[in-house]
Amino acid sequence: MTRAEAAVPSRSHDHLRLLTFNLQVGIQTSAYHHYVTRSWQHLLPHPRRLGRLDLVSEVLEPFDIVGLQEVDGGSFRSGNVNQVDYLARRAGFPHHFQQLNRNLGRVAQHSNGLLSRLRPTRVEEHSLPGTLPGRGAIHARYGDGDEALHLFVAHLALSHKGRIRQLDYLSEIIQPLKHVVVMGDLNCTPEQLHAHPRFCASLPLHPVRPALSYPSWQPRRALDHILLSESLVADDIQVLDQLFSDHLPIAVNIRLPEACHPWLATSHAF
Repeated sequence: MTRAEAAVPSRSHDHLRLLTFNLQVGIQTSAYHHYVTRSWQHLLPHPRRLGRLDLVSEVLEPFDIVGLQEVDGGSFRSGNVNQVDYLARRAGFPHHFQQLNRNLGRVAQHSNGLLSRLRPTRVEEHSLPGTLPGRGAIHARYGDGDEALHLFVAHLALSHKGRIRQLDYLSEIIQPLKHVVVMGDLNCTPEQLHAHPRFCASLPLHPVRPALSYPSWQPRRALDHILLSESLVADDIQVLDQLFSDHLPIAVNIRLPEACHPWLATSHAF
């Protein structure tokens, strides 16, 4: 997949612009040795971190819904800044939600985040199963009834065994739903996802090309995904060339079926 800068279409009431981004707590990584030389930033504050978040907010501003992974909920390492709240305010998102997945007290607040210009009808959080606790998914519902849009922001385990358990868990929730988006750092390639029949049966993957997002400075693997149910149409998918993390942001413009248009038109907060 070719890396590209975001094209910013005008907002409409039948399309949604989605973005998912593993922020790595605002640590800029542009080489493998930075995992060693900048590892201290996972525990200690950095004077330039807020400035990087300001730049990230400019990237996020054109989108309707943003899913974030590896954000800090306000601890010593982030300068006691809740990064989900900060990005929502800087980028002008009226609705946001932070899911705290691994609470290390004042040291670190490992979280997922949801930023939205649409008003969710309901937001739930799920602790995903695994050998090590600390992985989770946000489930936001837009609209009511069978035609509601269900959007999941997830960060899955590094281990194959852990991911299988977590995909099985999500499959149970997704299976009865009609309009579904799953986005986030799933820590696996499209081929590995296709090899999981239960998950693919509950959420038939939309035929979009793989988006190489990792590592950010020389992307070779598609670990970050925006997956769509068959009822949703992807007009475009892009990898944004923004070196703020060890992952690149993934963006997609989706077209919703006509049955979703009534609630979509009344949910926009522009």
